[in-house]
Amino acid sequence: MAEEEGADDSEAAREAETALAAARAELEKHELQVMLGGQYDRLGAIVSIHPGAGGMEAQDWAEMLLRLYTRWAERHGFAIDIADLQPGEGAGIKSATFEVDGEYAYGYLKAEVGIHRLVRISPYDANARRHTSFASVFVFPAIDDKVEVIINPADLKIDTYRASGAGGQHVNKTDSAVRFTHLPTGIVVTCQNERSQHKNRAMAMKILRARLFELEERKKREELEKFSKDKKDIAWGSQIRSYVLQPYQMVKDHRTGVEIGNTAAVLDGAIDPFIESYLMGVRKGDADSVPN
Repeated sequence: MAEEEGADDSEAAREAETALAAARAELEKHELQVMLGGQYDRLGAIVSIHPGAGGMEAQDWAEMLLRLYTRWAERHGFAIDIADLQPGEGAGIKSATFEVDGEYAYGYLKAEVGIHRLVRISPYDANARRHTSFASVFVFPAIDDKVEVIINPADLKIDTYRASGAGGQHVNKTDSAVRFTHLPTGIVVTCQNERSQHKNRAMAMKILRARLFELEERKKREELEKFSKDKKDIAWGSQIRSYVLQPYQMVKDHRTGVEIGNTAAVLDGAIDPFIESYLMGVRKGDADSVPN
C-alpha cells in the first residue's frame, strides 16, 4: 500500500515502518530467549582474570580487561562486586575475581571464557616496540542456594591474613582477608575486599561453590563428549579474540569472524556484537559448546 501511494511520508508508509519496528523488536526478543535458554543463564556471574607471562605488559592488559568488563556491566545496569584484587608489581594486576550481579549476566559472559590477546606498542618499552600480551578469562555461574553443592568442612583449609593494597587502615590492621583451599581438588579462593572477615568468608564460600559446581559440570560434559562422534575439543587455553592496536586497529573474534574497527569503543565495554554472534553460533552448533 505504501509503495502504491508512492510517498515515503504517507500514512501507509508510516504505519508500515511502525509495524516493521515492532516486529523486529519482537524477533530480537525471541532470539534473545533462544540464545539465553540454558539452565543457569539467568544467574549472575563470577569472573576471574589472570595475566599471562610478560610482566607489567600482561598485568596491564589484565587490568584493561577488568575495566572493559566493568564498563560492560555498567552499560547493562549490572552491579559489580570485587571479591579479590591483587595489584601487579609496577603496573596492572596479578589477578582479579569479581561478581557481576544481574539477570542473565552469566548467560552473556560465558561467551568470554578463554584467552584474550593484545597487540600494541608497549608503554613500558623504552624502544617503543610492538608487544603481544595474553590474559585468561574464566566465568562461573553465581549459583544460589537452590543448587546443591556439598562441601565437607573437613576438606577445607582456611587461612586468614591481613589484606594488601587499597582498603583503608582498618583493612590492613586486621586479619580480615581469607583464603580457602579445597583439599580434594586443590582449588584456592581468596577474598580480601571487605573489611569484615565474616563478609569475606561468605564471598569466598560463594566463589568456591561456583567453581566446584562448574568443575562437576565440566566432568559431565567431558564424559558425554566421549560418545560424540563430532565432538570439539574444549581448549581453555585457546585464543578466542585478538585486540590489535598497532600497526592497525581491529578487534577480531576468532570463533565467529566478527571484526570491529573501533577498538576504543570495544575496550570501553562495547562487546555485545561479539557475545551475541558467539551465542547464536553456539545455538546453531557452529561454535564450541559452553556450559549452560
